[in-house]
Amino acid sequence: MREYGDAAAHPSQDVDLGALEAATAELRERLRDNYPFHHPRYAAQMLKPPHPAAVIGYVTAMLVNPNNHALDGGPATAALEKEVVAQLAAMFGFADRAGAPGYLGHLTSSGTIANLEALFVARETHPGLRVAHSADAHYTHARMAHLLGVESVAVPTSADGTMDLDALASLLRTGTVGTVVATTGTTGLGAVDPVHEILPIARAHGVRVHVDAAYGGFFRLIADDLPGGVAPAPYLAIAECDSVVIDPHKHGLQPYGCGAVLFRDPAVARHYLHDSPYTYFTSEDLHLGEISLECSRAGAAAAALWLTLRLLPLTPDGLGAVLRPGRQAALDWAALIEQSEELRLYQPPQLDILTCYPVRPRLSEVDAVSATAMTAGMTRPPAESVHLATYTVDAADLAARGHAVEADVPTGRILRSVLMKPEHQAAVPWLHEQVLGLVR
Repeated sequence: MREYGDAAAHPSQDVDLGALEAATAELRERLRDNYPFHHPRYAAQMLKPPHPAAVIGYVTAMLVNPNNHALDGGPATAALEKEVVAQLAAMFGFADRAGAPGYLGHLTSSGTIANLEALFVARETHPGLRVAHSADAHYTHARMAHLLGVESVAVPTSADGTMDLDALASLLRTGTVGTVVATTGTTGLGAVDPVHEILPIARAHGVRVHVDAAYGGFFRLIADDLPGGVAPAPYLAIAECDSVVIDPHKHGLQPYGCGAVLFRDPAVARHYLHDSPYTYFTSEDLHLGEISLECSRAGAAAAALWLTLRLLPLTPDGLGAVLRPGRQAALDWAALIEQSEELRLYQPPQLDILTCYPVRPRLSEVDAVSATAMTAGMTRPPAESVHLATYTVDAADLAARGHAVEADVPTGRILRSVLMKPEHQAAVPWLHEQVLGLVR
């Protein structure tokens, strides 16, 4: 900043130091009203603090406060954004072709907006046709389809929470669907739709395939046959799909406000075409606002992701080494539950989300014990607390998975844990004993 010469700060922004100290102290006290997202005893929702490198990158860029909509608002962070998007594209196999970019993409403020953009392009390329998604897919797809004026349809799921392929094929034969959304990591169960099997069914009917990898996308780094890995086939097939979204603010260790959307065909840029009489004036190069629906976006998010990936690159030994312990934690805990007489595994974990329920004869009792266990765990003294979440199921869900529970009520809650911190692997034996105590 000093390179441009001294400039006196205007006194209108001066604040009393004592008042600042008092307000900051109050803020810290207010922020105590949170759950221990940083600690392995928190195994509830998909929440954790960002990596310190991401915080450093974000705060460093935020002092400038660049806007990545146009190169005029943030030339440095726009370049950083293009670099990290290229890394994400390479991870999914959206490689450059014949010296030209084989993809189009940018960061977004969330996975919701990223999916909105993918469905916007789907509407433009297949006008008047419906969007099909799994019944267990994130609610954003139905919501964004409604916003776009597109009809959406939920495809039933199989017993493992993934899209039912027979139901999909039957639906596509109607000729009313233009886009299928495959999910690699549902936010409820962590179920991974068989993208490699969905793709040929969709192509046979001229239907595009969009992959919602917002939660599970980074598991592409450990899609292998090694211990703690995940099934490779669905992830390898993403390279042949039409679009994919991912949320670096989940497994990418970023602060909230960082999603991404990628299109395999760069020609979809024509659907974003617009101009502005006062925005795109300093460069003939591509401005990110020319290929996005959002306008102002934090350049600091690009800086944070760029710095993180410099230290933890998108490789199995880089960021993949952060994901594998959480996946192994889910497998280890599932094995302990299968040996238990007091808990039952709802279904085997496909990523790092684990679901189970207390052994009781009736669904009403399963619901009551699950809810009581969750509340009792989180209201213990902080150093003794254990934080779980619940997941609502019905009689058909249980029966499909072979669980003999009397359905005396329409729905009930079971226990659900997201083991997305690498520290969870070492904490699994302790977590298991705590849950056993709570359900007793």
